This record gives sequence, structure tokens and C-alpha cells, in this order.
Amino acid sequence: MSDYEVLVLGSGPGGQKAAIAAAKLERRVAIVERRSMIGGVCINTGTIPSKTMREAVLYLTGLNQREMYGQSYRLKEDVTVADLTMRTAHVVGREIDVIRSQLSRNRVTLLLGSGRFLDPHTVEVADEQGRGTKITADNIIIATGTRPARPDSVEFDDRTIIDSDGMIQLDKVPDSMVVVGAGVIGIEYASMFAALGTKVTVVERRERMLEFCDLEVVEALKYHLRDLAVTFRFGETVAAVERRARGCVTVLESGKKIPADTVMYSAGRHGVTEALNLEAAGLSADARGRIAVDQDYRTPVPHIYAVGDVIGFPSLAATSMEQGRIAAHHACGEPLKGMSDLQPIGIYTIPEISYIGRTEDELTKALVPFEVGISRYRELARGQIIGDTYGMLKLLVSPDDHALLGVHVFGTGATELLHIGQAVMGCGGTVDYLVDAVFNYPTLAESYKVAALDAMNKIRRMARFAD
Repeated sequence: MSDYEVLVLGSGPGGQKAAIAAAKLERRVAIVERRSMIGGVCINTGTIPSKTMREAVLYLTGLNQREMYGQSYRLKEDVTVADLTMRTAHVVGREIDVIRSQLSRNRVTLLLGSGRFLDPHTVEVADEQGRGTKITADNIIIATGTRPARPDSVEFDDRTIIDSDGMIQLDKVPDSMVVVGAGVIGIEYASMFAALGTKVTVVERRERMLEFCDLEVVEALKYHLRDLAVTFRFGETVAAVERRARGCVTVLESGKKIPADTVMYSAGRHGVTEALNLEAAGLSADARGRIAVDQDYRTPVPHIYAVGDVIGFPSLAATSMEQGRIAAHHACGEPLKGMSDLQPIGIYTIPEISYIGRTEDELTKALVPFEVGISRYRELARGQIIGDTYGMLKLLVSPDDHALLGVHVFGTGATELLHIGQAVMGCGGTVDYLVDAVFNYPTLAESYKVAALDAMNKIRRMARFAD
């Protein structure tokens, strides 16, 4: 008999939920994780620290209150890294406690160390002293996550030239910073440090940022970041980063030189699979360390599954959790239906972006007719109360059957607000529901009714023209 029925490698969102789901199905479950990484990258260096830091930045800089109290308003004049990390350390500590408690309550055995395959059913768990213990399992779920990709041409020193993990370990708030890469992580940190007063320059080889988002929303974010003195260099590639006594100089292929205290590379992420000895299990990873899976998250080896960032897109904590739960049920012979195609995307820039469904560009390309309904926070009483005059909510509506085709939100609480639209779309509802619904007043949720009425008025007007 195997030591465990389900063995999970990694305790991030995907691994944690997989282990608990299998335990709820009354299987013998263990999870392998290094002592210093309980909760995975998400809790220790990624999502939770960065989002907590963002909250601290917003609070201490008084950024959200400046519409009412003036552009010079600040809660604290000189925000230090200590101010930011104090809150971060508290939240991370509490989250690790919660995870330990959940695993313990559900009788999931925590094996401290790093795992590597010896054969398809056997994993060696090596502790901090290098002592190995052989563990056998009927089913194995790989949830080892990712690490920031580091181009070989860049000499990282974790002080002046850093990756996204290094952002939460800076010893001081830099006066100037170059962010290489305008992806989600790069733009989130760019907006945070710009809010702190850092002079930020974003270098991106593509012609626009966040290409998967609504163009109007991205333009609004760009305008807002430029207002925080962020400089954008699109269509530019970094040729070299030269370290100097007072910081470093980023040299672009076009010949431009940008001096800065700190350079942060946000060049995507790489699956943490090198040390797993996948070959011994009959598996392999691609050039970016990702493992291929089917729709049930099963790898080519039938009893081994993989979930979370290590399998690639969309690499979000929320989707990783659901992938882990689905994989665990399949591993335990109690399959669930697959994940819905309707997945929310949340980007924690300042201000936030969130959307679900399709964009205007996607619908236009697919020759799908749609009408747009827009609500602006500045026209809502709640928007005035909280001092958000730039936020907006956009509904994309089918003129034929009034179905919601997409919901796009920009501004305060966007990632929370989106779930109303998600619920309507997920239940097959139409814009008519939002038109007839009564929302609390004054709230930001009321923007759904305003946008729905805007869309319906346009559809009605078109119908009148057609008569």
C-alpha cells in the first residue's frame, strides 16, 4: 500500500486547494513544501505581499483623497519601506497561520522539504539538511508554481537590478526606477511606486500594454499613470543595463539612455520544474518550465496531474485554486465538470482594472454586433463621496437577445464590482435584469444600472430608426 493516496507538490493556491479537496473526499493526503515557503509564491513573494503593499501605498500617500483635499494631501510625508513592509509582514504571517490551520484541520500531512521524482509513484523529499525521505503515492499533483524569468544577458544583483520578487525586499523607496516589461506585474509595480513619488519609466518592446484588456480602459490607465509622472517607452528594447556608482543606466537599442536608482525586470515567469527530475516520472517541461495537461489537468502520465502557474495561462491565484480542486476530484475518481470559460481577470494597478467576457476588439474581429453601455463614477453620488472621478464601467450588450457579452471596469473597487456582471453572465441573464434591478444608493454597484440603461437606450433608438 502507498504511503498516501494523493501527494501534492507545492502549497500555493492550487496545491493547497487540491490537498484540502482530496482530504474532504476522505483520502490520505500529504503536501510537500519548503519550511520558508508555506503558501507558495502567492503568499510569500507574489500576490499577497504586492497587494498588501498596494493597500499601504494608497493609505499612506492619501492618493484617493486628493480629489477632495488637494493634490498636496498626504497622510505621511516620507513613506519608507519599513512603513510598507510592516503591514505586509503582518498579513503574510496571518495568511501562513491560516493555511497551516486549514491543512491541520483537514488532516493533511505537511512534509517539509523539496520533492523530486524517483519514479512515477515515488518522490524523495529532502529537508534543509539534505536528508531524503522516500514517499510513495497513488496519485501526484504538481503545483510548484513559477519564478520570475531572468534573461541571461542581465546581471541581476538583487539591489539595483532586480526582478519582481526583489520589489518587496528593497531597502528604500527609490527616487527613480526603470520597469522593463509592461505586463501585469510590471504595470502594477510601476503604478505603486509612481504613487510613492518615484520617477518611473516603463520600457516595452510592443506598441501597447495589456493587449488583452479593453483599449479604452488601458488608455484611461495610461492617462492616469502619466498624471503620476510615469514615462512610457513603447516599441523599445533594452540593449544593456550598465551599473554605476549612483545606480544604473538602461541603454535602449534606439540609443536612448535612462539613468535610474533601480531597474526592475518583468520578463514573464518560468515554471519551477528543474529540480523535480520529471524524466524519472516520464514527464517533461517546455522551454519555459511549463507542464502540458489535458482539460482535467492530467499530464501524459495518467496518475500525475499539474495545476496552477506551472501549466501556464492564465496563471492567476483564483483559477489555480479551482484547477487544484478539479484535479483532486479527478485523481480521487469523483470527477467534476470542467471550469467555466467565463473567468474574471483582475489587475491591481492604481486604479484597478477588471473584466470578464470579450473586448470590443474581439467582438469586432469575430463580426459579432454589440452595443456599448457606459457609466462614469463621476456621475454617481458614491463616486463623488469617495473622490473617484475617473472610474468607469462598460457593458458590451448583444442588440439581438440583450445578452451580456463583456463587462469592463476601471477604478476604485473594480475587482470587487466585476462579480455582479459575472453572476449575471454565468446565470445566463440579460441586460434587462440590470435595467429592472434596484441597487443600494449611493453605491458604485449602481453603475450597472446606469450602464444598462445607456445600452438599452441606444438599442431602442436603433430599433426606432429601423421602423
